[in-house]
Amino acid sequence: MTEQDKSFAPNAGLEHAIELLRHPPSKQDELPGSFSVDGIGELETLNLLAPHVLGSATYLDSPNAFAHMDPPTPWITWAITLWNSRLNQNLLHPATAPFAIEAERKVIEWLAPFFGMSGGHMCSGSTVANLTALWAARDTRKIEKIVASKAAHISIEKAARILGLPYEQIATNSEGQIDPDRIGDISKACLVLTAGTTATGVIDSLKLIGQARWSHVDAAWAGPLRLSPSHAILLDGIEKADSIAVSTHKWFFQPKDSALIMFRELEMANSAISFGGGYLAAPNIGVQGSRGASAIPLLATMIAWGKKGISDRIDHAMSMASLLAAKLSQENRISLWTTPITGITVFRPLTLNTDELYQRLPEGMFSTCILDDEKWLRSVAANPLADIHEIVSTILKAL
Repeated sequence: MTEQDKSFAPNAGLEHAIELLRHPPSKQDELPGSFSVDGIGELETLNLLAPHVLGSATYLDSPNAFAHMDPPTPWITWAITLWNSRLNQNLLHPATAPFAIEAERKVIEWLAPFFGMSGGHMCSGSTVANLTALWAARDTRKIEKIVASKAAHISIEKAARILGLPYEQIATNSEGQIDPDRIGDISKACLVLTAGTTATGVIDSLKLIGQARWSHVDAAWAGPLRLSPSHAILLDGIEKADSIAVSTHKWFFQPKDSALIMFRELEMANSAISFGGGYLAAPNIGVQGSRGASAIPLLATMIAWGKKGISDRIDHAMSMASLLAAKLSQENRISLWTTPITGITVFRPLTLNTDELYQRLPEGMFSTCILDDEKWLRSVAANPLADIHEIVSTILKAL
């Protein structure tokens, strides 16, 4: 290998990759059966993989895509992610990531006030964000157990297991929220409230914040509503929480993996979740050691779209969910679980089996969930490019 190794330099291969992105080939050749000695070269590899990576993918910007909490990503994040891959910055070491660290500070500085938090950091997803929050709760407030709804995300139970804390699941009320009448004594507990449950998008009563020794809000899904003048009210009271997790790879339209963990008392929390080492120029804060520059695509999106651009897209998604629910509620062959709160609509047919209707619908249009021991269809308004009128028409034709 010479000093002029072209595999590490920008060249025509990048333009070819973009052309394949625009026009993915359809013919798929078999992947190599074994790890070859010499390889086939970069351009040949792009041509080999493009039909698999691009041709066999689920496109989340499809007009029919309305099934999951995974949105399409704006092209500016593709460009920034390419830059990030070129630079391979590591926030663990400030010398390798001077701007990436500055970008994260700016993102947190802009977003934390919407939630009443004093600061925080980014991490690879809300599973890690929730673990980080509960770790801080254990080591600063000496919580003795974790209490959450039965509808809480599985990451809460995972965190309890990792932290060695008892985990108590509370039944939900008729609205799908944690039932306050069943909570009991939480004076020494961490109470986890969910803002946008995974199955139905329900928001637990945020009036419960402050009743436990530590209150954490898992706002992975619904957190970005705080940026919307029309819907921020749904999360009133969240500013009183001790910690908040938000997935930016959901309604902030960012690539995986990207999330925020924010604290009301940042210095206190950081004192419990920071570690030093002889090889570190600055303390390592949080669960992750090495991590990439995920704040830069988010910063770019925030600069490009502004607060209004983000909130307009969220509001549009919410309006599509409302329209879908309104149309379904007028159909006597459909049972609507409830009016959608945060863009998630759950329904089932009354004249045929749920699985049968699901099979009649285009792949990726809806997902399924189990509620009250019955299977329901579930739609998630994460795709601003969805054709809601065509989706409604498709449902009615399939009944």
